[in-house]
Amino acid sequence: MPLVIIVFVTALLIGLPMAFVLGLGGLAHIIALNTPEYMSIITQRLFVGVNSYSLMCIPFFVLAGDLMNKGGITQRLLAFCREAIGWINGGMAYCCVILAMVLAAILGSANAVTAILCAILVSEMAKDGYDEDFTGSLVAASGVLGPVIPPSVTFIIYGVLTGVSVQKMFVAGIVPGIMLGLGYMLVIRYYTKKRGYRKTKERFELRPFCTAFVKALPALVVPFIIVGGIMGGIFTPTESGAIAVLAAILASLIYRTFDIKALPGVLLNTGISTAGIMLIVAFGNIMGWTIAIDQIPARIQEGILSVTDNPQLVMLMIILALIVIGCVMEGFAALYIFTPVLVPLATAVGYDPIHFGIVLCIMLTIGLITPPVGMLLFVTSNISGIPLARLSKSIAPFALVAILVTVLLAYVPKLVMFLPQLMGL
Repeated sequence: MPLVIIVFVTALLIGLPMAFVLGLGGLAHIIALNTPEYMSIITQRLFVGVNSYSLMCIPFFVLAGDLMNKGGITQRLLAFCREAIGWINGGMAYCCVILAMVLAAILGSANAVTAILCAILVSEMAKDGYDEDFTGSLVAASGVLGPVIPPSVTFIIYGVLTGVSVQKMFVAGIVPGIMLGLGYMLVIRYYTKKRGYRKTKERFELRPFCTAFVKALPALVVPFIIVGGIMGGIFTPTESGAIAVLAAILASLIYRTFDIKALPGVLLNTGISTAGIMLIVAFGNIMGWTIAIDQIPARIQEGILSVTDNPQLVMLMIILALIVIGCVMEGFAALYIFTPVLVPLATAVGYDPIHFGIVLCIMLTIGLITPPVGMLLFVTSNISGIPLARLSKSIAPFALVAILVTVLLAYVPKLVMFLPQLMGL
């Protein structure tokens, strides 16, 4: 095992792509196990990792996001949010969270949500007098909503790894996503009073609001079609990806803003983004497979339960561990490594795998905004030009609120499970 740790940490420090870090870690684990016969089936394990029906929707969600952004749909959503709540002090900040929640219900990706918010909100909020560090940290934190509000790429991968229903994960993620958004709004309210952030417009006006609503309606309908269709059993979570693309195309045609000449570039970007995700999935499967062969989950479970079998204490230990893991490891990689380890432990002390899956996925997603390896901080800094050091400092209130919300979800299971139970899932 020391060999695995040395190889893994060294690969991280020299800056190898995360997919290859996972692959080298798995290869080192096979060498450490002294089982050379396993080398012959590494290629097979790579293909097994991505050969899943549930993973088929990932390229569709990526494509839907690109189509919506290129088609000017996000700008109309922003205009609607501005008319709806721009007359409230700090209105543009609230718009950021609401827009992130709508985009999350379409894209399912933290990076995609953050990139779009950076492109359309940072300059707008600067014009309205918002501090640069506050704007950047708000945008990065709002990106966390991407993998929480369904549909979610993270939930899909968790479902593939554990065999639990992706549909149940999607439905269970609705309330936590809303609670996370409300938690961010409390932070916004505090800073609005402290720093005196202004209104975007003096008062609410019905006519401009109705006009903006009509223009944004095709885009607003998309998340309701996707989430409502999944919840109602009209189509599967995998099929929802294709539905998202169709809805994005129809919305772009209605707006008449999408340039067909941009389509090859959109498809190329979708292919590159999907390839990156699938490489992590494939190489992550090697690491997960070697962990299972070495019976590491059983050994960790046995060790912790020999200290305590109190569910609350075990959950607290897991949450503290996930905070540390999130600070030093990329989310998808951590999901592949620690899901096989932590899920058996949680279920052994009585936690529902759906409930625990939501907590696990949210905690690892929060790791995207915690330095030093907070991927969303890098994305925000690169696109907006805001110094990374300032973002790393100003993100603290949002990260703390997100953690507190997740702790509440962990210790009050009904907040997560009542909606799936209500729907009979």
